Amino acid sequence: MSNEDAAAITRRGLMLVLSSPSGAGKTTLSRQLLDNDKQIQLSVSATTRARRSGEKDGVDYHFVDTATFRGMIERGEFLEHARVFDHFYGTPAAPVEAALIDGRDVLFDIDWQGTQQLKEKAGSDLVTVFILPPSTRDLERRLITRAQDSMEVVQKRMAKAADEMSHWAEYDYQIINRDIATSLMELKSILTAERLKRERQVGLSAFVKALREGR
Repeated sequence: MSNEDAAAITRRGLMLVLSSPSGAGKTTLSRQLLDNDKQIQLSVSATTRARRSGEKDGVDYHFVDTATFRGMIERGEFLEHARVFDHFYGTPAAPVEAALIDGRDVLFDIDWQGTQQLKEKAGSDLVTVFILPPSTRDLERRLITRAQDSMEVVQKRMAKAADEMSHWAEYDYQIINRDIATSLMELKSILTAERLKRERQVGLSAFVKALREGR
């Protein structure tokens, strides 16, 4: 095994959180990042909400009933969980830890409540990014044009957006999503820098030791 290979396989993965009010673009950014970067995988949350058209169980979410979800809470199986718009969402812990140990990064598409819970458990593994819309009018337009929700739900989401955005300062980074291409470039830059942090490269000491010994 080469010195480069030894260093590469001992990097610990990181947990990358993207949060935003509904319609600000975090889901689109998440999908494009996953398409562009094979070193990161999506954390698949459990939820009690109904499956939308085109969604697949175990891929987009683990769709469970409320009783099953409550049982998972009681057994301590979640890294975080929250109730949002009358439905429960939660992140199973076991697959995330397995990925981090294996040197793979995990992407989280969660809200500020879930992020606060992750901070209590994840420590230095966690990197948080808040996605902001360029304007309130633009946010409302995006919610309407995506045609996933009724106007009643759109208005509920708009009413909640101001509270959600008030938590922006709790995050490590902020991206104003004026256009997806620029925002994706900024997000990839954040990820690259965080991967290069010394504390994440757990094999770096052995690598430098080998260099000093002439290997």
